[in-house]
Amino acid sequence: MSGDLLQAIETSNVPGASGRFRERVSEGIDPWEIHQSLFPVVQRVLNPPFINPHLPKLYRICREFIPYLEKREISPLVQLEIAEYARRPKLAKLPKTNPLSFPVAFRDIESAIGEQDWKKTADMMATFYAREGAAELARQLLLLGSGYLEHSLGHSVSCTAFILLEMMQRKDQDVWPALVTLADYFCKGRFYIPPTIQKSPEFLSDEVLEHHLLRATSGKGIVDLHHTITFYAIQRVRQIFTPEEHNHMIGAWIGFMGDKQAEPVELEGSKINGMSDYPRFFDVFSRMKARPIVASAVGAIASPEGQQQLGRFLIRGAYDLYRGDYNPHYLTGLGSVLWVVSRYGKHTAIATGALYQYLSFFFLGLRDHN
Repeated sequence: MSGDLLQAIETSNVPGASGRFRERVSEGIDPWEIHQSLFPVVQRVLNPPFINPHLPKLYRICREFIPYLEKREISPLVQLEIAEYARRPKLAKLPKTNPLSFPVAFRDIESAIGEQDWKKTADMMATFYAREGAAELARQLLLLGSGYLEHSLGHSVSCTAFILLEMMQRKDQDVWPALVTLADYFCKGRFYIPPTIQKSPEFLSDEVLEHHLLRATSGKGIVDLHHTITFYAIQRVRQIFTPEEHNHMIGAWIGFMGDKQAEPVELEGSKINGMSDYPRFFDVFSRMKARPIVASAVGAIASPEGQQQLGRFLIRGAYDLYRGDYNPHYLTGLGSVLWVVSRYGKHTAIATGALYQYLSFFFLGLRDHN
């Protein structure tokens, strides 16, 4: 169904990929079905000069946007995705081999990463996956990545988590491309020394966790945004950890933030009614000023209905401002803020902080680029 589309993305033919997508949609093919078919090629999309697999991560996070959108609104999102995947270079293909004939322990994977042997690492990951299962591989890789949050700006967990989430869900796909990407990334990052699991006699209370999330959602730079994205990623995969391991992951995240202070956003005097309908929202949104949008959203974030509308408007706004070149964090950061708002909407300082943090980063990037 999408062989020629995958080929156009593979060869970085942006007009060709975009045109083939439009043709498929005009033939009546569901845009989300087209998104689903992109799995093999998306895993190999690179984002130089960075080693982090931002685009495979983005691919999974786009799945989290779908519940916010009406069916007719999905096509522009997939169109944006395809343009971004197509315009970037791709990781070289690594031929798949059969699982190794001998048992592989996770320490063997760590050793292969330490040797900087991409192929050996991928083969060992595939063997471990075949024998131990996806959840166990994910658990071990994320615990390993937790030792490198500061070194990787959180990506050793955040990128890894979303690639693994998609890999675990896609029973219809061969997971080899995702394993190859993870092997390449861990080798490039030199993530091979396992951390000591932090032990605590008691787990963090909600009050303490909310204090640290208020710290995470403060500030508006790229590092600040990654504090929030990393928490989002940890919480999205918490089901694969024991309580002690999850506590360790949260502790690693807290350490990643260092001595950062909480700075709730000040909204007094910024009230604008921009949430009544999408055209009015986009009129405010397209001016690319964060504070008025956050102020107008305060009344919406406390209710599920308001959160749904805000999410829909933000996703549409992000793709309606697209002009053919996006930093992937414009969408991965959007995923994190929607997640925070949906779970902490009644904690106004956290929800508005996350929203202001994301929009400030997004709009500054667009203004600088233009």
